[in-house]
Amino acid sequence: MRLPYLARKILQLVALLFAVVTFNFVLFRVLPGDPIRLYARSGRLTPQTIAELRQLLGLDKPLWQQFVIYVKALLHGDMGFSLTYHRPVIDIVGERMVNTLVLLSFATILVVGLGIFLGVVSAARRGSTFDSSTVISSLILWSMPTFWVGMLLVFAFGVWFHLLPITGISTPLAAYSSPLGPALDVGRHLILPTITLALVDIGQFVLITRSSLVDVLTEDFVTTAKAKGLSRRRVVWGHGVRNAMLPVVTASALYIGLVVGGAIQVETVFSWPGMGELTYEAVLRRDYPVLQACFLLFAVTVIVANFLSDLLYRVLDPRVREA
Repeated sequence: MRLPYLARKILQLVALLFAVVTFNFVLFRVLPGDPIRLYARSGRLTPQTIAELRQLLGLDKPLWQQFVIYVKALLHGDMGFSLTYHRPVIDIVGERMVNTLVLLSFATILVVGLGIFLGVVSAARRGSTFDSSTVISSLILWSMPTFWVGMLLVFAFGVWFHLLPITGISTPLAAYSSPLGPALDVGRHLILPTITLALVDIGQFVLITRSSLVDVLTEDFVTTAKAKGLSRRRVVWGHGVRNAMLPVVTASALYIGLVVGGAIQVETVFSWPGMGELTYEAVLRRDYPVLQACFLLFAVTVIVANFLSDLLYRVLDPRVREA
């Protein structure tokens, strides 16, 4: 007897999460170097102290025991102890995650919303000047490196015209005259990173939406809707868009994984104190516990996003419900 669709998806989700946790554990155990040497680089630690640290961190145990301890710790929300910040990793990640969610939320809303709208309008006006210019602009923007676009915006709006802040999340030692002052200050710092992500990523949603909708508008049910005398606007938005959304849903789920890479570059360029900048700093400082936590969170985010997109498929496409 086959399991229900949701039960099968949940089992697949759990199996995939376990595989990611296992890979994440093994990856940082096979990397060259010894975390204890990060403490001992000054040469002030005695061999006895190094042995005690190794025992304290559980590095003296067999790998399978270390893995069991690692999984148990994860289930209790323990991601280890930072070698650089000398704080629990979960505390550091929690602080940085909020900042990244703020940035990615605004960028995602702008990218997906405006990208779908422009793609629909472009498909509805196929062959027009607007369609051609939109497609060409989308291809150009999509091919640009994220960090390069960010640097151009830094020079244009920060260095040359001095219109917007180019670093950090707020103005240091700023005195606000109203309760909304801190929020407005964060908003000004948010503009350039958000625009950078939007400019680079919006092209894919324009092209995917346009291509999908162009195919749908040639279907028989669209011809029937036109024959009934429905307006072009109602045919496009009422009949075409919903049936063209399946590739867009897939792209949206994959975009969450891709935007993480872009966020690392953007947060580094603009010194935005989020998960991207934290990952970059952890790489430079060889802070393996922090890096391990960042990679795990990024992977889990992509997996959960794809799981939710599969569930949304059943809402948009009745054929999936029969599977």
